[in-house]
Amino acid sequence: MQTIDTGSTAWVLAASALVLFMTLPGLALFYGGLIRARNFLSMLMHCFAICCIASLIWAVFGYSLAFSDGGGLIGGFGKAFLAGLGGAPGMHIPEIVFALFQMTFAIITPALIVGAFAERVRFPFVLLFSALWLVVVYLPVAHLVWGGGWAARAHVFDFAGGIVVHTTAGVSALVAAILIGARSGFPHHLIPPHSPGMTMAGAGMLWVGWFGFNGGSALAADASAGYAIMATHLAAAAAAMTWMVIEWLRVGKPTSIGLVTGAVAGLATITPASGYVGPMGAIALGIAGGTVCFFATNLIKQRFRIDDTLDVFAVHGVGGIAGSILVAILAMPALGGVGFAAGMGPGRQLIVQIVTVAGVALWSVVATFVLIKLIGAVTRPRVGREQEIEGLDLVTHGERAYDLT
Repeated sequence: MQTIDTGSTAWVLAASALVLFMTLPGLALFYGGLIRARNFLSMLMHCFAICCIASLIWAVFGYSLAFSDGGGLIGGFGKAFLAGLGGAPGMHIPEIVFALFQMTFAIITPALIVGAFAERVRFPFVLLFSALWLVVVYLPVAHLVWGGGWAARAHVFDFAGGIVVHTTAGVSALVAAILIGARSGFPHHLIPPHSPGMTMAGAGMLWVGWFGFNGGSALAADASAGYAIMATHLAAAAAAMTWMVIEWLRVGKPTSIGLVTGAVAGLATITPASGYVGPMGAIALGIAGGTVCFFATNLIKQRFRIDDTLDVFAVHGVGGIAGSILVAILAMPALGGVGFAAGMGPGRQLIVQIVTVAGVALWSVVATFVLIKLIGAVTRPRVGREQEIEGLDLVTHGERAYDLT
């Protein structure tokens, strides 16, 4: 029997609440403010429903497949229905607390994807896609990287989900945006956000919640959690300022949407590296994330004309991939990082990072493509053009988010 540390247990419980807070209400409000008022309620519904579905899947068999003993690619059913949980292996917290913490990650990851096809999809499609995607994409990747799979055995660096969360969600979002198609009027008509103030409030909630996301991944109330939270904060600040300055120079005005999008880009970029880099490495990652994500956003929408509505791939996908690769360099002790596992140097670590990111991205592309095609044979993904113009709030849910009359 291992000794349970009550301080670490309390911290991971609090971190679980913070990560759930990222989805409800953080992500819901961040996304909701960016779309038109007639679709705001539908976005809240998507995030709430995904929270419920993901939680039930996680409890019934999701946690078991991700974190119980199994092969290199997937676990088994030995802990189905959260049975037989004890102390988390190698950790001084109860396993039920670890399962709860990981559940909140399983909730937010598919919720990130809905931003790519906001304002034009049917509710049944969202439910089916999110549930199946969680099983087919997220669970195998979580086991691969965190649950003792091949990548974990190769000592891949992914402290809090740059590969497991942001790469999978970002790449899948891009595929979904392409297959489902653009909103009516894109790219010829400007579709402004209905409430930048709400988006800023949601971004603030995400920023605070990310302290649990990254700091909680230390699974202990110790210095590693403190360093992870400090790195998270500095990267977000650096990325937000970087994005704002680039936007200011290019378009002549700094915008609230640009500032908070930059912060989220920095948060996504630091996520895989937060426990491995020092404060200066975190600032460097923030600057890199703010820069590459800014230009990726413009490239996807203006050059390739892909209507990834809320820039899920450009912010989360590109940021998560960039952080997952750059950590192999910035984790070097000479740069303030923690170093590498025995027998690993920056060159070998870089190879492991690139191979894992490429494999996960490829699986996300193939699985998402197949899932959308199969679901399309059962139910139409999109609403009709007239329904899209009327808005999903009334068409799908028979309610209005706002009634100012």
